[in-house]
Amino acid sequence: MADAQDIVTASTPVLIDAQPDSKTRRYDRQLRLWAATGQSALENAHILVISASATSTSILKNLVLPGIGRFTILDHEEGQSSIGKSRAKEAVRLLAELNDSVEAVADTSNLNNLLDTDPSYFDHTILSALLWKDSTLPPLVVIRSAGFLAEFFIQFHEHTIVESHSETAPSLRIDKPFPALLEYCLSLDFSAMDPTDHTHIPYVIILVRALEDWKKSHDGNPPQSYAEKKAFKAGILAMKLKQDEENFDEAESQAYRCWTETKVPSDISALFQDPGLSSLTPASPPFFHLLAALQKFTLEPPHTLPLTSTLPDMKASTTSYIHLQKLYKTRAEEEKALFKSYLTVPIDDSIIDAFVKNAHGLKILRGKQWGALDSNPSALATAVSNSSKAAAIHLALASLTALKSRDPKANPTIELLTTEAQGLLPPGTNLPEEFGDAVGEIARAPTADLPNTAALMGGLVAQEVIKIITKQYVPIDGYCVVDLVETWTGMV
Repeated sequence: MADAQDIVTASTPVLIDAQPDSKTRRYDRQLRLWAATGQSALENAHILVISASATSTSILKNLVLPGIGRFTILDHEEGQSSIGKSRAKEAVRLLAELNDSVEAVADTSNLNNLLDTDPSYFDHTILSALLWKDSTLPPLVVIRSAGFLAEFFIQFHEHTIVESHSETAPSLRIDKPFPALLEYCLSLDFSAMDPTDHTHIPYVIILVRALEDWKKSHDGNPPQSYAEKKAFKAGILAMKLKQDEENFDEAESQAYRCWTETKVPSDISALFQDPGLSSLTPASPPFFHLLAALQKFTLEPPHTLPLTSTLPDMKASTTSYIHLQKLYKTRAEEEKALFKSYLTVPIDDSIIDAFVKNAHGLKILRGKQWGALDSNPSALATAVSNSSKAAAIHLALASLTALKSRDPKANPTIELLTTEAQGLLPPGTNLPEEFGDAVGEIARAPTADLPNTAALMGGLVAQEVIKIITKQYVPIDGYCVVDLVETWTGMV
């Protein structure tokens, strides 16, 4: 099996004596997930965490280990395990031991005093009310935890993703072969080939050739009906010289590519209607200038996304695979040059390369303000009908927040919390059946920051924070609720 890699990588000699540097060795596994660009974004990030609780420090542990650039803990309280010492300073000291390349700061100021005396301190913080007023300010992550129940929410205005790591592979354009590929496929004489070479013809070449032969006898049309598709597959298998030629079996399994039209995916076409394009200015983010260029590119024949030079694994000899990849790489460079001609502002080549390579998985996410759901009774009622268990946990946690915001000294009994939750819903709307169990856990342990819950939330939240920082992979949309009583998670 030939490796799916760039031709430059495939043809560059490997230096056996060369050793990776210490950073590469330390971050080897995560670099395979988000590469050097993601790691760079992570190392340049600065986050503020309010409260050095068990949950907060668990989240930070999972950000410090992969190399977050800098973090600040804001907490004026003293610790329990280190009596008489600042909780923030002790957390910073212990977390800094995990990764000496991370800059850690402890701020022992009182949050309430800062809000009154120095609001500018929070210009780059994660406070919902302040951050939502300005779309240029950073995202906010809010975590609520009580006993074995918890939830978290990510607030952001707009989040664009180039490297979404889509499970959908980019098209090989077998139904619309570019001239050099078509010419090469038609130049091969399969019947006169050496048996060994015949066994290693890449399935892309087999399919392009088979499709062109089919079109000649079917008025230029690909297989359309079920019977035609079945006959087409049978024709591919009939091309075998020997029964054990796996490359033809592979071609037969990939035959759907011949009658699946290569066109701009509907979710990418929808991005062309985004308001960011209609209000495009020289000061707009590079993503929207790239998206505008992509729209212009797709208007030209063959009306597809730019070709990628990355090929999947396939049964082929190294020589045939590399030659095929050279064809794709040459064409991809030609199309990238055309794409760049549509840009109206200068953009770094590395950003253009990443955009073109991942054009099939682009995303634009529009977020919501934290708390907007709780101030919308009809939306909450819809959430209850769609996912009653997840909504029940959210309502129980939201009722505790509502009660404490109105009366910080109130004892959160089941009765008081139930009244608060009922007040969040439209009049006459019943609380979900699962609410009783959820509110019971909240009333039992309203302030408990349990190690079990903290450990799980530490992993879940850190994962989503890394997605936001690196702008890779797709973060959650809504409230992610956790029930460790029944070992269950859900979304609201």
